[in-house]
Amino acid sequence: MHYHFSIPEAQTQYINIAVEMTTAEAQTTLQFPTWRPGRYELGNFAKNVRYFKVTDAEGKEIVAKKTSHSVWTVDTANTDKITVKYQYYAAELNAGSTFLDKTQLYVNPVNCCVYNPSLMEEKCTVTFEVPETWQLASSFDKEGDVYSAKDVHELMDTPFIWSPNLQMQTYEMGGTLFYVWFNGEVKPQWDKIIKDFKAFTEKQIEKFTEFPVKEYHFIFQITPYKLYHGVEHQKSTVIALGPSYAVFEELYTEFLGVSSHELYHTWNVKAIRPIEMMPYDYTKENYSPMGYLCEGVTTYMGDLFLMKSGVFDMEQYFKEMRTQLQRHFDNPGRFNHSVAESSFDTWLDGYVPGAPGRKVSIYVEGCLMAFVTDVMIRRHTDNKRGLDEVMRQLYFNYGAKGIGVSEADYKAMIENVAGVSFDWLFEEYLHGTKGYEAILYDCFEYLGIEMLHEPSKKYSEGRLGFKVLESATSCVLKAIYPGGPADMAGAMLEDNVVAVNNCKVNGDLDKWLNYFDDDIKVLTVERKGQLVELTMPEVQRYFYSTYDLKLTENPDKNQRFALDAWSK
Repeated sequence: MHYHFSIPEAQTQYINIAVEMTTAEAQTTLQFPTWRPGRYELGNFAKNVRYFKVTDAEGKEIVAKKTSHSVWTVDTANTDKITVKYQYYAAELNAGSTFLDKTQLYVNPVNCCVYNPSLMEEKCTVTFEVPETWQLASSFDKEGDVYSAKDVHELMDTPFIWSPNLQMQTYEMGGTLFYVWFNGEVKPQWDKIIKDFKAFTEKQIEKFTEFPVKEYHFIFQITPYKLYHGVEHQKSTVIALGPSYAVFEELYTEFLGVSSHELYHTWNVKAIRPIEMMPYDYTKENYSPMGYLCEGVTTYMGDLFLMKSGVFDMEQYFKEMRTQLQRHFDNPGRFNHSVAESSFDTWLDGYVPGAPGRKVSIYVEGCLMAFVTDVMIRRHTDNKRGLDEVMRQLYFNYGAKGIGVSEADYKAMIENVAGVSFDWLFEEYLHGTKGYEAILYDCFEYLGIEMLHEPSKKYSEGRLGFKVLESATSCVLKAIYPGGPADMAGAMLEDNVVAVNNCKVNGDLDKWLNYFDDDIKVLTVERKGQLVELTMPEVQRYFYSTYDLKLTENPDKNQRFALDAWSK
């Protein structure tokens, strides 16, 4: 199949795409992807297509019958070649989208490339009509003006940016050439970037002993507005981050974190992949309970390798882990839905809050269980092995061979490395809803780390059991602690608190709550156009807590040894 992209009217944000393909059957199926790897939800990208037309080898139009939301069938009994032409609307800019304006052509082919399922293993070639002054950031192979991917899977996994504003530098590590591309308004601090990227790249390669590909591209879309998103690919990653002025200031930790995370995906997910996703099926949901491996282990390892490489110090690492702890303990869904069940259900509502208290996050709970797995392996091997050894063996025994990993495979590999049964982990935690608190305390203590918690200093959270999104004009309830005062008073999510004891709230809710500390507190809320009064009952306990980590002041020699082995 050959794809041609042109952008004659960039201001419309429609990309012109033409696809030439051979036909060997009486009827040819044309399939549009319905989701993209790295995002476990349906995308139904065909919704952005217009002017879909098919012609035969002589240029004569033939009927393309749409048989589902993302499939067309074409009668090809009398032709050995067809050309498919259409326009794709590209108006969304994030790390997994496709976007066009006068400054760039940014494409994730899995969004916009129709394909013939019977030609999945065939080579794909790509050409472009773009301004001569534009430069390409991509991992495509190139011969002259023709770019190529070895098959449809590689095409779908090869994002690219054409732009006149690209900035790039490279570094080499372990025989692989790494490109760092920036697009958008940004002033890269190259010395700082290359030093830190070399450090965490070297450490990740050291643990796996090899990098899966010989060329890798970090492609950054930097925006003038707030954005944080990354998507993994075998030979590249696209990371969208903003605002521009903050990237190398207050957002630099996030910049490093998402970069390390996406690099680790090169082994985990792009090579070590759940058996249910080997190979990817772009036509439907790819259900798997193993989000805790795909995203949880990657979240854990991405931050851990920043510490192991010296890019993060211990306190910076603790800051990231505190965030995971806070998200876990704030979510009552941990009592109702296991991380494995939540993984399977990402296809329902994986990236929005969904029904309150129903599910957990494969990133958060997966990260915490990866930490527990790591520490427990170290405990049973006198700190000689850890989760990184499990992942290394999964890579060489499965990922590098193109073999999918089942839950049984993952469990067996953990047990082989640790030398003990991990039935309890899978039954009680990954597939169960047993509380994490005790085992987290135990694992942190093994390393000489104290996990601390105290009631939230915000009156609304600690004393009344609700969280708000507050601004100068609104104060909206976003979380309610089950059985807390707000819950018992009849508060509902999305209630807008307008007054406390008849005193109007203007971005100062907690000040009013503290002022009325010794009084009965009556909250006036706006609910769907009506004003409702909620009387908060007096309860002698605390609700939402904040979590912290710190090193034990006087660790014993075993804790010092364990911490050193884990963090280096």
